[in-house]
Amino acid sequence: MSAPLDSRTAPAWVLCAALAVLSLGLVAESQNTTTQAKIPPPPPAFGTSDSNSDMIAVTGVDVTGGSLLYLIDTRTRHLSIYQAQGGTASTSNVRWVGGRNIDLDLQVDGFNDKSEMSYKELARRFADDGADVTSEKH
Repeated sequence: MSAPLDSRTAPAWVLCAALAVLSLGLVAESQNTTTQAKIPPPPPAFGTSDSNSDMIAVTGVDVTGGSLLYLIDTRTRHLSIYQAQGGTASTSNVRWVGGRNIDLDLQVDGFNDKSEMSYKELARRFADDGADVTSEKH
């Protein structure tokens, strides 16, 4: 049989246990802070867009902090992308990233599509239900 706890030592054990729990909590918190500090924050998502009857312009920021400009010619169906970097006279520039005729891209029913059903499967299901499924292509 064990000896009963002395009434003077009971508060000491409670105090030790509380300090141990507090210490473990502080260690766990510091590890969470360290883990969070290693993950860089996402870049701010600044962007605007505008259009007229011929062009669509969309701006954004890439992962390096450079500004991007996407231009879409809605009449000829061309896409062009530009990147602008600020800074000193020797480091600032505007660079043409690339361009493409997107006419055929816009006629594709699916590419790299992770949907549950393909366009053709959805069209078949709509047709089975009696719905008129039309696609405007030129």
